[in-house]
Amino acid sequence: MKVERSIEIAASPEAIFAVVMDPERLGEWVTIHDALKSAPDGPLRKGSRLEQSLRVAGQRFYVSWTVAEAKRPSRIVWDGRGPAGTSARAVYELAPVADGTRFDYLNEYALPGGALGSLAARAVAGRAGKESEESLRRLKGLMEG
Repeated sequence: MKVERSIEIAASPEAIFAVVMDPERLGEWVTIHDALKSAPDGPLRKGSRLEQSLRVAGQRFYVSWTVAEAKRPSRIVWDGRGPAGTSARAVYELAPVADGTRFDYLNEYALPGGALGSLAARAVAGRAGKESEESLRRLKGLMEG
């Protein structure tokens, strides 16, 4: 399944890149972030790994993320592994525009279980889209506030 969203933020790509690559700031803008289980000190870079606790619909689960690509200040790719064989790939594209930055967000994820997993993925896709939109709005508020 795939979730794609975009937003314009009145801040430079460099400033946004710095915030989204700081694991200590995840709770300030990611709506489903619950806690960091482990993360390196300082800004993340290609090859960095972190373990994050997420909470969706009252359920907590852990995802292990690896920064697969970090092209400062324009592109970040995350590969994630979660419970029961779930996987995800999140891509952040940051492009300068007249009033700041266009932030394009893509999250592709796969749930295990064949056809049943596909049904479950469709059921959570709407919720994932809403959470993505709210996270991007929070990031916009954080960067513009």
